[in-house]
Amino acid sequence: MVTSSADAASSRHGQDGPRSRQLTIAESVIRNGSASVEDLVALTGVSAMTVYRDLAALEDSGVLTRHRGQVVAVASGLHEADAEFRLEQSSAEKQLVAAEAGKLVSPGSSIMLDDSTSGVWLLRSLPDISSVTVVTNSLLVADEVAPYRGAKLLVSGGEYQAWAHSLMGAAAVRTIRSMHADFCFVSASGIFELGCYHPYQEVVEVKRAMLESAETRVLLLDHTKFNRRALFKFAELQEFDHVVVDDQASPGMLAHLRDTGVQVTVAGTGQVDKD
Repeated sequence: MVTSSADAASSRHGQDGPRSRQLTIAESVIRNGSASVEDLVALTGVSAMTVYRDLAALEDSGVLTRHRGQVVAVASGLHEADAEFRLEQSSAEKQLVAAEAGKLVSPGSSIMLDDSTSGVWLLRSLPDISSVTVVTNSLLVADEVAPYRGAKLLVSGGEYQAWAHSLMGAAAVRTIRSMHADFCFVSASGIFELGCYHPYQEVVEVKRAMLESAETRVLLLDHTKFNRRALFKFAELQEFDHVVVDDQASPGMLAHLRDTGVQVTVAGTGQVDKD
């Protein structure tokens, strides 16, 4: 069932338009595991017909599905949602983390960004995109850079994956491994114990190539990623030079991260912890 606290917070979102309402529905179902259409009508304050339209849009994005009268999450440890949906999901936290991580980037830097939507927010946080070189396999990232004439943009080859709006496969990995950048910024679908996880092997291969081709490795996380595990581990937390988290991460989780020996920055607080 949808919790009453979610009702209070989320009904306000329902007034902001279909996309905001769909995000509210998705986040509630993902948080609670499942919900009935009646639950979602109560949550959003709209009609059942409107909820069904929202669910159809979310099914098309690979986020939710209907099964035996219940709405359940598809995006999980085994699946990843459409990139355009992920760009909006938890966007406030992602913006906070990206803005903090963006402070590491100085003019003239070269940066690698994978298909993680946090990379889009990182670019949007930079005061001058035209002064950096961006290496990416993400077409969303490429679209952010393209309007800036001074910026240098290198897009990997590879097979286009529509759900990620990105290029994957051996060609993408070869291109990335042929370069060396000042920074790579990546995210994870889940963090469990000391491991960083993602549902798809082809994404893991790109992330590994970027980690091995960058001078400084930065992990961008929002608090919803903790204690989630997917099929494939792509890194240990100790491999990163910086871990940037949002200010809703619990003190216990921050203490756990400090124990890994990497530098942890809590976005929005200016708090930097070193082991």
